[in-house]
Amino acid sequence: MAGLTLKGIYKKYPGGVVAVTDVNLEIKDKEFIVLVGPSGCGKSTTLRMIAGLEEISEGELYIGDRLVNDIAPKDRDIAMVFQNYALYPHMTVFENMAFGLKLRKVPKDEIERKVNEAAKILDLSHLLDRKPKAMSGGQRQRVALGRAIVRSPQVFLLDEPLSNLDAKLRAQMRTEISKIHKKLGTTFIYVTHDQTEAMTMGDRIVCMKDGFVQQVDTPQNLYENPANKFVAGFLGSPQMNFIDAVLKQENGKYVVEFGSEDTKTSRGKKYTIVVPDSKVNSDLPKYVGKEIILGIRPENIHDEEMFLSNATTGIIDTTVEITEMMGAETYLYLLCEGMPLTARVSPRSTAKPQDEIKVALDPNRIHLFDKETEKTIVN
Repeated sequence: MAGLTLKGIYKKYPGGVVAVTDVNLEIKDKEFIVLVGPSGCGKSTTLRMIAGLEEISEGELYIGDRLVNDIAPKDRDIAMVFQNYALYPHMTVFENMAFGLKLRKVPKDEIERKVNEAAKILDLSHLLDRKPKAMSGGQRQRVALGRAIVRSPQVFLLDEPLSNLDAKLRAQMRTEISKIHKKLGTTFIYVTHDQTEAMTMGDRIVCMKDGFVQQVDTPQNLYENPANKFVAGFLGSPQMNFIDAVLKQENGKYVVEFGSEDTKTSRGKKYTIVVPDSKVNSDLPKYVGKEIILGIRPENIHDEEMFLSNATTGIIDTTVEITEMMGAETYLYLLCEGMPLTARVSPRSTAKPQDEIKVALDPNRIHLFDKETEKTIVN
């Protein structure tokens, strides 16, 4: 088994296009690490450089303590599972899973033992004589995983393996892959653009944008303590609300002010939310009087009477535009002084479109971002 080390990895294409910039990463042995980000952020390119399918332009890649920059993909002791399964249509499931071992001249009885073991783990034993076209997408994906498992590689690389499956199957396969990882005790590196997959599967998440690593942390820490506005907005569904605001200081307290009051016509309203003492840090003083961005997640905007009656700050007037009943929760799409907000509330909420309602923003859950750099000021 092995960990991986990426030191100052770059991928540069002819014509000056830089797809990946200065990736530094320590992946521990047996860790499940997820590379996540929007399309074109460099996550698949990074994975392909680890696999040896793309040349590393600059930097060093170690698998265990072995420098593998110039080592051929077949000699890196890794297995890759692709998005499109890449199965041989004319071969049975058994033959597909055994193919890589046959090429390596593994003895017949050992091939049989390994394929049967992998089929048992993946619940494919009853399908070993079938051809891929007679199988569902989920079954084909399991065969592709099986083909990787039989090789007992040091590292598994998975490139968006679930993106061709329907929603229910994806949820099932997420659980399956997590179970397989625990059973095999091998290092998994998993690429996805789906933040739900990243949040539910990864021990740690590498969040990427425009070829740069934005933040590496546990799912919980990324969600609660994002390093910048991009990470805050990318993780979480529905995404975090962002509100243009100004930071002020009143009576020794830091106050975030937002809204759109017009003093001449007395139209519109200004709202304030007091920054709790627990969130005050040494960065705040230099932002007093400046424009900032206030971030708050939908689940921290409340319409229940209990919250409203206890709130001492952050109560705002809104108009309900749309309601979405999701069963266990309801999403309210609100408008406050022209600013769209999303609230995730209890399914017992009685709010209807066009209703004028008050909601309370939880001050203990606010995030503040620098308007220019988008870096986090307060989490």
